[in-house]
Amino acid sequence: MAVVVVQPSDDPPVRFKGRVCVRVGPRRAYATAEEERRLSEKRRARDLPYDVRPIPAANLNDLDFDLFRRTYLPSSVSNEILEQNDRSIQQQLASVRFSTLELPAKPTALGILVIGKDPMQFLPGAYVQFLRLEGTDLTDPIKDQRVIDGPLPDLLRILDEIFESHISISLDMTVSPAIQRPDYPMVAVQQLAGNAVLHRTYEGTYAPVRIYWFSDRVEILSPGGPFGQVNRDNFGRPGVTDYRNPHLAEALRNLGYVQRFGVGIQLARRELQRNGNPPPEFVVNDSHVLATLRRRP
Repeated sequence: MAVVVVQPSDDPPVRFKGRVCVRVGPRRAYATAEEERRLSEKRRARDLPYDVRPIPAANLNDLDFDLFRRTYLPSSVSNEILEQNDRSIQQQLASVRFSTLELPAKPTALGILVIGKDPMQFLPGAYVQFLRLEGTDLTDPIKDQRVIDGPLPDLLRILDEIFESHISISLDMTVSPAIQRPDYPMVAVQQLAGNAVLHRTYEGTYAPVRIYWFSDRVEILSPGGPFGQVNRDNFGRPGVTDYRNPHLAEALRNLGYVQRFGVGIQLARRELQRNGNPPPEFVVNDSHVLATLRRRP
């Protein structure tokens, strides 16, 4: 005789012919109004943005408390409040959504990304793949390659160091007096790379953010297509923004890496124009967003 196993639904309550069936212990029956209410609350908890959902396999020991106290708290909480703060570390983590309130407390995806000791252990795609090529094609010789991982404050700091080492400075003799110009403005590269880290999907994919630095352009590929009110037609328009990871956006704003209110692309465009680069190009589809910066002529 075949055995049929029915798993709990991730989207309760589930209706069959207009009614909700439940099983509590040995009892099988139709759900009461109170049971339907509890099932709906369970669904709403699962509807939280992914960045504040708990990571079941992790525990608080997977978070770097020293990094939290040294880097994140001073950037997000005033000194006066910190001096008066007598809350436990667990209460502090929960207050910034790095862990759940319920016991036993579990780190959220946000906590793992920002202060996790090893984010890739729980979110395998949480890294950046950097590749510098000597030509204009992926088959050209590789000049430099890196895998950048770790908590986001460290990851973004290392990215900045890599960008600085690969941006070339030349003397522009077309103006008087002559001035030094980079082949790419640092702010533009920072903003588009930061957007890729922020707006990517961390759920359901192991793909990293990829940065390919060619001799004539820089390509930044972010896993996950447009989200919410942003679509292919209005992508990049001023004032049109949405956040797949809203609490991660707030955390990165506190750390000073990303603008909170959707001006990253506008900043990149402005800096590219000022530096004499072509405007950025975007290819938007359901699985990824590709941003391309062209080298200054």
